[in-house]
Amino acid sequence: MSKYFSSKRGELTEIKEDLNSSDDKRKKESLKKIIADMTVGKDVSMLFSDVVKCVNTSNIELKKLVYLYLLNYAKTQPELAILAVNTFVIDSQSFNPLARALAIRTMGCIRVNSISEYLCEPLRKALKDADPYVRKTASICVAKLHDINPDLVVEQGFLESLHDLLSDSNPMVVSNTVAALSEINETSKVEAFKLTSGTVSKLLTALNECSEWGQVFILNSIAPYNAKDSREAENMAERVTSRLQHSNAAVVLAAVKVIMHLLDFIDSDEVSKSLVKKMGPPLVTLISKEPEVQYVALRNINLIIQKKPSILSYETRVFFCKYNDPLYVKLEKLEIMIMLCNDRNVEQVLMELKEYATEADVEFVRKSVKVIGRCAIKLDKAADRCVSVLMDLIQTKVNYIVQEAIIVIKDIFRKYPNRYERIISNLCESLESLDEPEAKASMIWILGEYAERIVNTGEILESFLESFLEESHHVQLQLLTAVVKLFLKRPKESQQLVQTVLELATQTNHRNVDLRDRGFLYWRLLSYDPESARTVVLSERPLISEQSTMLDPSLLDKLIVNISTLSSVYHKTPETFVVKLKDVVKTKAEKEEDNEEEAFIVDLNGVPNQPSTGGGNPLGDILDLGMSGPDSSPLDNDPLSFLSGVTSTQPQATSKAVWLAPEQGMGLQINGAFARRNREVVMDLVLTNRSSMPMSDFAVQFNKNTFGLAPSTPAITIPRLNPGESANHSQPLRVAQPAQINPSIQSLVLQIAFKNNVQVFYTQTEIGFHVFFQEDGAMEKESFLRTWKSLPEDHERTLEFNIRPSSTDQAQRKLEAANLFFVTKRTMNNQEFIYMSGRVFGDNLFLLELEFTPGSTLCKCSIKTSKLEWIPFVSQALQSQLSL
Repeated sequence: MSKYFSSKRGELTEIKEDLNSSDDKRKKESLKKIIADMTVGKDVSMLFSDVVKCVNTSNIELKKLVYLYLLNYAKTQPELAILAVNTFVIDSQSFNPLARALAIRTMGCIRVNSISEYLCEPLRKALKDADPYVRKTASICVAKLHDINPDLVVEQGFLESLHDLLSDSNPMVVSNTVAALSEINETSKVEAFKLTSGTVSKLLTALNECSEWGQVFILNSIAPYNAKDSREAENMAERVTSRLQHSNAAVVLAAVKVIMHLLDFIDSDEVSKSLVKKMGPPLVTLISKEPEVQYVALRNINLIIQKKPSILSYETRVFFCKYNDPLYVKLEKLEIMIMLCNDRNVEQVLMELKEYATEADVEFVRKSVKVIGRCAIKLDKAADRCVSVLMDLIQTKVNYIVQEAIIVIKDIFRKYPNRYERIISNLCESLESLDEPEAKASMIWILGEYAERIVNTGEILESFLESFLEESHHVQLQLLTAVVKLFLKRPKESQQLVQTVLELATQTNHRNVDLRDRGFLYWRLLSYDPESARTVVLSERPLISEQSTMLDPSLLDKLIVNISTLSSVYHKTPETFVVKLKDVVKTKAEKEEDNEEEAFIVDLNGVPNQPSTGGGNPLGDILDLGMSGPDSSPLDNDPLSFLSGVTSTQPQATSKAVWLAPEQGMGLQINGAFARRNREVVMDLVLTNRSSMPMSDFAVQFNKNTFGLAPSTPAITIPRLNPGESANHSQPLRVAQPAQINPSIQSLVLQIAFKNNVQVFYTQTEIGFHVFFQEDGAMEKESFLRTWKSLPEDHERTLEFNIRPSSTDQAQRKLEAANLFFVTKRTMNNQEFIYMSGRVFGDNLFLLELEFTPGSTLCKCSIKTSKLEWIPFVSQALQSQLSL
């Protein structure tokens, strides 16, 4: 084949001569050279007209080569592609069914509207062709035509023709028709493929004689069908059960999906148990296939076991890890082992897990230790044995094993409080080896929880305080809480310690908002109501359970319907990672706009139109209370009284709305607000990792907007966000030059894309126009009056809006805080008037006259400016500031 990839001078002329010769062999050799050049990316479009001439031949191989070339260049040369249309039409009437099918398939694959118009008549005939090969090709062609021109398919009645083909005598035709209708249904605005009892029966009849991929199409299409009654469900399940023995894993999983759905409609317990029993061996067989197939099977089995725990309850040994299993397979097997673990097989499982914990792969060892802890939480009777195994592993003194064991023992303490205190002394021996945040946090939690039983708790916690500011967010929070617990349990011994940690959290800490807020909360509780502090901090926590790792039942039901798809591998519903084609159909103008957007913005059509709403800090109301100073009167002889002298330098909290909820951000929560500082617009963000995995590589980008607003740099300087951590970030924003801003686009909505190492997430929010008010908008009284008179009357707009009851002085202070500048004020007829000025985007001045009626919530505002387009934006800013 390599001979076709040679390149010589003058070769183009030779190829043209060969293409125009009457010798089919020479034409064939030349076309192979052209296809080879096309394959490696060389432009051979200049030969289009010569190649098209070769289509008039009875040689099928030569015709295939010509059609292959046409498929590649028809889009760029549509006017020349029409030259071959007549040949396509002639070939569609050929006596040779291969030629007829080839012509129909090629015309369908050429995605050019001008050719599609000529396809209708040949396609209509092909759908009724005597040869099944032509019919099955034509059915797929209808789906391709629908993708190009949906209205044409409906007008020509091709959908009805496809429904007729569902009753075809040839099973291959039926399976291709099902595939075509399923594809059309995904992109059509109306339901193109509606399942009925009769349709399902026809499909099941064709099932046994289809190819394996035809069977997959049919099984996937009938999976969502809701049986009318138990009898119909049993009949369907019986006809599908034979597919469980198929050698193709896709067929097996598709059959399992159908049966799992049908089980919800079967009333007979005996029939249900029989079907569940039949599904077990085929699923076990999948575990012996290639690693990639194993992984997909294991992810699906995970869902199936959550839905039907008894299906593989006696097959635990099948999921024991082999030495040569890839890591991703081993980790999935561990998940299933813990699901299948019960009182009957727990000893066997624990011995296997203990063996895994001595292997070389660190991640696999950690996961194995974690699963031992989950066994203890899941099975009360096996908890003692699990703790014994964990203590044996701690004795190995292997750093990462010890740390992971301490993490899981913390969870065991939460499940079984006051049951395993005897091992705390052994855990304290490993304090020196703790260098990972999660392990440190777990050990600190244990110290705080059992502070009254550990003699030197204060000394240990004090040693951690030495590096308090360098510790991770999670460790700092645990250390703060642990010291407060110690203080509440042994107040006389730890007064200095709790004062130190509160000062570190509230005054020295400038980075962690959550830590500061919790510090102030503890400080108030301890100062004013020690008993409430004991009730809150030392309250009994709900016991944890292994069920916390299971999927939500409603989500599980959705995933079961999507078994054998990517959804079942990701354990996410399709809409969370795929945008339906029917939702992204765009007009030509929209597509042109998309081409102008920056590459970072992939698609924002899935973003809801309403701006996101959300509250700020849930502790905001508490933290707005007045801070008690040295003059407070603490309780007499109260060991907590020394706290009343702690002063606070707490800054005013900025309310940040929830821009990205953790449900939409795969565990990433983003709260944000816009502000103006140092003569520039900034975006203040709080990023919180509510997932179980670390996050990094954060970046942000804006879609095109009214103000040309964009981050000064896409990168968000937060190197890593561990689970449970939050981090603040202020992102400077650049604004377009005044000449580039188009105020006629009356929108304050910003569409924002946030990226991390997991995915790109899209959201949108509104920006307050007040952040664009410049610092140079002040005017003297004379200049204000002169400018007001110089502006035409038609450049004034008057509007009214409700405000919060306040004095004119309060209203003035609110507006001055937003860079609006006071000029003068006057009172007339019991009405108070304030005159102010402002400036936006360079030299765009606007003048304000605000009229207030004492005791009324109505404000009348007159705005004058040289650019009327800015008035709606200024009005919005005034209303938002005066309603605070």
